[in-house]
Amino acid sequence: MIGKPVLGRIRKNMARGAVGLVLLAGTVTPVWADTLAEAMEAAYMNSGLLDQNRATLRAADEDVAQALAELRPVLSWTGEVKRQFGYAGQISSTTGAFVQGGSVTQTASINLIAEIVLYAGGRNKLALDATKEQVLATRAELIAIEQQVLLRAAAAFMNIRRFSETVGLRENNVRVIQQEVRAARDRFEVGEVTRTDVALAEARLAAARAALAAAQGDLLVAGEEYLAAVGKAPRNLINPRSLPKLPASVADAKRQALRQHPELTAQQHAVTAAEIAILIADGAKKPTVSLRGSYGFTEDLDNREYSRGGSITLGAQGPIYSGGALDSAVRKSVANRDAARGRLHVVLREIEQNVGQAYANLRVARANRASFEEQVRAATVAFRGVREEAKLGARTTLDVLDAEQELLDARASLISSQVDEAIASYQVLSSLGLLTAEALHLNVPSFDPAAYYNMVKTAPRARSKQGAELDRVLKALGKE
Repeated sequence: MIGKPVLGRIRKNMARGAVGLVLLAGTVTPVWADTLAEAMEAAYMNSGLLDQNRATLRAADEDVAQALAELRPVLSWTGEVKRQFGYAGQISSTTGAFVQGGSVTQTASINLIAEIVLYAGGRNKLALDATKEQVLATRAELIAIEQQVLLRAAAAFMNIRRFSETVGLRENNVRVIQQEVRAARDRFEVGEVTRTDVALAEARLAAARAALAAAQGDLLVAGEEYLAAVGKAPRNLINPRSLPKLPASVADAKRQALRQHPELTAQQHAVTAAEIAILIADGAKKPTVSLRGSYGFTEDLDNREYSRGGSITLGAQGPIYSGGALDSAVRKSVANRDAARGRLHVVLREIEQNVGQAYANLRVARANRASFEEQVRAATVAFRGVREEAKLGARTTLDVLDAEQELLDARASLISSQVDEAIASYQVLSSLGLLTAEALHLNVPSFDPAAYYNMVKTAPRARSKQGAELDRVLKALGKE
């Protein structure tokens, strides 16, 4: 958590690097400090959301293995031990007497059964293709989740900078106004100003202290967001020296986004899977042909009698009338396909819109930064002039306080505009689909989405060599 110790370190850094109303530029970098890249790396490593969606991807990989298994023969066995007993009574045909008797038989049997579907209207093969498309869609969705995690970390990092520097400005503001209050009181004692001037300075000091408390509260809230987004409490953060390189024009950016954005890729695979689902539903109307073989052994436990034998059956079955359910399933699949295509169209427009909005926000942030830089320059000159004129009696205490407040507001606005520009730059990257650990060259273990798929796509048995390797992988992941 971020609390008084962190605020204390912020105050200490402010006191070392600031005299009056100055920005935290040029201060000495602490030994224990985090860069934006390190914050994003920590967010990547500590994200439970990424772990959740990687597990979802593994589950999708297993769907491919299960679909493949439907194409293979199924071997099974049955076994039983049976005891039959009963009593019967009848009249003897020779003596005419009523005769009763009981019987008990005990048998044991075991059967081995093999069955394979030879033809199912292509449904099994199509199901395998559909699950592969779902895997590809889930991989793309995982990249989209990765972008969300890294963008949240970047925003949390920059907002810590925003509010920590704002706290420093507010603290300096309080100190400056305290000096103005003391000066006003001294001048009141010698009759240079009235009691009204002193009251104005005291009121401004109270407002400055309230603003400082609000800024400290904002910093604490930002610290909690940083902890949630990054997975650790913020330390001394180092401003990024440069912002990411972006396409020069919005048109180029939109074309690039439409080629590589993971959300678009995921929806394209979802459309393909929906199209395959129509073929699967239509295939349910076709007959199913299967081959079944069995071999069994039965023994009478009361004597040595036994029997052995087997059978081979080639069977076929198919629907004649299903109450309209099969036709309804086809129509439903078509509707789902149309919905997926409609969603693809929406995603295309959303991506283009997000790119345009991200660039617009970036342009606004850059324009604001340039304006506020000019405002800070002018407000600094004005404040210094008003303060000197006040010493000569040409300006009132209120004039000094107003000039000081304008300079404070300008510097606070400049800080926010710089933070907004950085966040907007990473939002542009996200809109392009490039806010990933790979594209940013983050120092994190590379994640290969195909690694687990390649291990399970052939549906290995648990006792096979590949199955044993899977067990080791799952244990390494901490899943078992």
